[in-house]
Formats: sequence, structure tokens, C-alpha cells
Amino acid sequence: MSTTTSQGKKGTALAQGGKYLTFRLAQEEYGLEILKVQEIIGIMPVTRVPKMPSFVRGIVNLRGKLIPVLDMREKFGLPRQDDTEKTCFIVVQVKSVDQTLVIGVIVDNVSEVLNVQDSQIEAAPSIGTQMDTDFILGIGKIGDRVVILLDIDKVVTQLETKELLAAHTAVNNSTNNTNVVSKAS
Repeated sequence: MSTTTSQGKKGTALAQGGKYLTFRLAQEEYGLEILKVQEIIGIMPVTRVPKMPSFVRGIVNLRGKLIPVLDMREKFGLPRQDDTEKTCFIVVQVKSVDQTLVIGVIVDNVSEVLNVQDSQIEAAPSIGTQMDTDFILGIGKIGDRVVILLDIDKVVTQLETKELLAAHTAVNNSTNNTNVVSKAS
């Protein structure tokens, strides 16, 4: 399954049928292409990184690899909520212009993997504002459910990706320098 790479015309869904991992933020249900998802992990301690955008909660050490973590509630302008036992990270691959970045996105809870047919996907409705909806591939209508299908590569803008890469590099360099000093002691 892959998505159409062109922008498409207004009113045209960019999503194609396939498998989507669904998750909740507040009362809304969202879906990510399953091929973008590496794994789902329970909430764990996050280390803050100074001067990052407000939606970047920090970084985590995932089996020896440092990855940036985004708070999807903050990114989408939803009210902050304390983490619960259902709060988790979805580890995804985000493609930048010149490389792929592995990030964790914090969601309220993961629902299920849905097999969405082409016929169940519609374009995101135009609401007549200048609101940026480029990150919405389409709206899945599955029975009575409405699932907002996201393009994770566009949820994080190119500028934000560069900031995340810079933070990731700075933290990794700092960690490597600390390890060198520790080994020399």
C-alpha cells in the first residue's frame, strides 16, 4: 500500500485502501499507514531537550538508540492530558527531503489495525479557511466510524524535521563525548 505522491486536486483523497494503524487523541480517531509504523511501545521516561518546539516532548533511549518524541495532542492543538496506562508511543519512520528519521509519537491509545477499502475513503472536507490540511490523506468511513487518515511525513513539516535532526545530532554528539570522557577516566 502506498499513497499518491502528488498533491491531488482539492476534494480528492490522497489515501489508497490498505492497512492503517488507528489511534485516539481525545475523542477523535486517526490512522497511520501500517508500513510507516515500526512498533508500539508503552510510555516511558522522556528527556527534555532545550529550545525545541512545544510539541516535541523530548527524546527517549529505545534499546540504545535515541529518538525524538512528539506529543500529538500538542501538535494538533488539543488540551494537554496526563499520561495514562493506555498512553503509548507509536514509533514511525518520517521521510525528509534527504533522509528518513525514526521518531516516536505519543498518542492517548492505540485502537487496532484496520483494512480500509478505496471505496471507504473520501477527501477531507474543505472548511473554507486557510487551515493547513496537507497532512490529511483522507477520511475513512468504516461503518459508523470516522477515521482521519494522516500522512505522517507531512504531520511533521520539513522545517520541524530539520530541527529534530539537529537536536538528535546534538544529543548523540553529547552522548558520544560523554562516553569518550567516561572511558578515558
